[in-house]
Amino acid sequence: MNQRLTLSIGALLGTLGVALGAFGAHALKNLLVSNGRLETYELAVRYHFFHALALLFIGLLMSQNSSSIMEWSSLSIFVGVTLFSGSLYLYSLTNTTAFAMVTPIGGLFLLIGWGLLTYAILTKH
Repeated sequence: MNQRLTLSIGALLGTLGVALGAFGAHALKNLLVSNGRLETYELAVRYHFFHALALLFIGLLMSQNSSSIMEWSSLSIFVGVTLFSGSLYLYSLTNTTAFAMVTPIGGLFLLIGWGLLTYAILTKH
């Protein structure tokens, strides 16, 4: 993902993170409590929001260090947020454990994204 797309997705994910956090704290709270998944939902929001900020950070770094490694890093983090937080949101709302099985794959993409970012910074790729 190029710099503009990375920044745009980071900003959009930040907006969605705030909206989903507020929605979960108010409109969905009774459902989440009855499912026993309030903490799971809050974890999804936390990772969602932190990684939205990470994409904004990567987008800003791209102005100094634009490389395909940075682009792969931002793409990996975007996929990771989608799979990790998305699966936890669905699991929290439906109590369907099949959704939770996707979460580690999302976590792997997040790790790859952070690893690629580290490599890009250390090698200035």
